[in-house]
Amino acid sequence: MTTNGGGGAPVAPPPAPGYQPGRRERLELYSAHVPFTLKLVAVWAVILAILASLFAIADFDTAWMLDHAEFIARGITWTIVIAVFAIVLACILALLGALGRLSRNAVAVGVTGFYTSFFRGTPLIVQLFLIYLALPQIGLALGDPWLDILTLDVLTAGVIALGLNYGAYMTEIFRAGIQSVGHGQSEAAEALGMTYRQKMRRVVIPQAVRVIIPPTGNEFIAMLKDTALVSFLGVSIERMEIFRRAQLVGKADFRNLEALIVAALIYWGLTTVFQYFQLRLERRLSKGYVRGTAGVAVAGERAAPAG
Repeated sequence: MTTNGGGGAPVAPPPAPGYQPGRRERLELYSAHVPFTLKLVAVWAVILAILASLFAIADFDTAWMLDHAEFIARGITWTIVIAVFAIVLACILALLGALGRLSRNAVAVGVTGFYTSFFRGTPLIVQLFLIYLALPQIGLALGDPWLDILTLDVLTAGVIALGLNYGAYMTEIFRAGIQSVGHGQSEAAEALGMTYRQKMRRVVIPQAVRVIIPPTGNEFIAMLKDTALVSFLGVSIERMEIFRRAQLVGKADFRNLEALIVAALIYWGLTTVFQYFQLRLERRLSKGYVRGTAGVAVAGERAAPAG
């Protein structure tokens, strides 16, 4: 193995005289000349062709799927509504939880530690039923009229359960994002006479957002799919999300598999759309932080001596 004259990456020695490359090596040499995008498209085309073949062999009732796709798709509105309100609640709880975990106050550390331990240590479906069924019983047992507010409708209980559950997981995301900001930033803010709140609001949190946004986007996409668990609590047909609508119409016509396939395709389309916007947001936030290699390469070429 030798290196090029510029001291860069090692260069493989030339093949020995009379050497004949094998089939695998010839395939690799041929593949190296094919653009990566073209290869990626070919892989997706093969996967989709296999899925289409399996779909045709299974002989699904495509006419029924097309007729009922609109009814199932109407649940997109409530799926997004539940997910948006829940992620807002989760972000608030995660920020408070992260600040509590980083605090030197024993009460704050204890409360946030219990919160994250309980909601990360129990299943989401159990939390849904606890909030929807157990809270009203607690209110009745205490006998205080003001505790009637503990009797929640299905969507409110679903939003609270999802927000509490995801907030517990996102607490560590927010904590890591806050800790990613250099100590020098905090020291500079304190030297300027800022209070703790001013330092966090003006200096630390704005810089931590760049680190927090990507995993938070992933959590939101996961939450979109977990909204299907709210259907187990029961809900009126006007407020049914995607999975509940698919379940209802599939049972009515004995087309459960076809209905679930339609729901799966709708969920897939939703997550694909939000993934696209997530990538756009990440690229926008990363401007000024990610160094490209093109400029370095051009500078190296200009600096290299002629000949």
